[in-house]
Amino acid sequence: MSKGAVFLLGIFLAASSLAVFVFTHFPPLEAEEKRAVKVPRSLEDARLLGLILRKYKDKHYCAVLGAIVIAYVFLQSFAIPGSVFLSILSGYLFPFWTALALVCLCSAIGASNCYVLSSLFGKSLVVRLWPGRFDEWSRKVAENAEHMVFYVIFLRITPIFPNWSINVAAPFVEVPFRAFFVGTFVGVAPPSLLFIQAGKSLNELVTMDNPLAPKRVAILILVALLSLLPVYGRDWMEKGIANFKRKKGRASSYVLPSESN
Repeated sequence: MSKGAVFLLGIFLAASSLAVFVFTHFPPLEAEEKRAVKVPRSLEDARLLGLILRKYKDKHYCAVLGAIVIAYVFLQSFAIPGSVFLSILSGYLFPFWTALALVCLCSAIGASNCYVLSSLFGKSLVVRLWPGRFDEWSRKVAENAEHMVFYVIFLRITPIFPNWSINVAAPFVEVPFRAFFVGTFVGVAPPSLLFIQAGKSLNELVTMDNPLAPKRVAILILVALLSLLPVYGRDWMEKGIANFKRKKGRASSYVLPSESN
């Protein structure tokens, strides 16, 4: 095992220890409740955990909030699935705008942690996962360098690439860290709106066949297209201005022949 892999494993174990410490020092729970306190892997898990956390939230608000934050950032930092259920759970536990700010901030911090860890230790993994794709991705990034924040927002909203793959590959195609953080913070908001709103009726959501109904998916697509306006709208405007100047230049260079007496 390489030194980088050992160091990354050490970071993972340290973060895991912190998460275990937080959950083991949670307010006293009954035996049946303890079995439900885990990172949710399904809507039913999220519902059961939500019922318990809501019961303790009034007296132990900071502990409940801290547990959600640590779990969310941990999953995002190490590209572990499950954060979508925490988004739903946040909508169930907190007021809408509090939940949205919480999800956006935790997503941005966790994704940025993943970005940094990947830049330090993940190059060999990325090369194995996507051989021969870096030239294409780097070209796309270079084409959108002037509006990189909006490009990251677009990638976050649309399902073109999984979020974890964006986190892992971004440092190697030269996406600037600041644009990555801001684009992630803003870009995760539209899909999170749907999950947070779904969390408001978590009990009913468990029985739904398809939480992502076509209407909701259509809204996401519309928002994604709107996010492209700053990216391509500027190009359209620049081309229009250039064409106007070109036509104006040709018109001014045209001299009417003088009439002979």
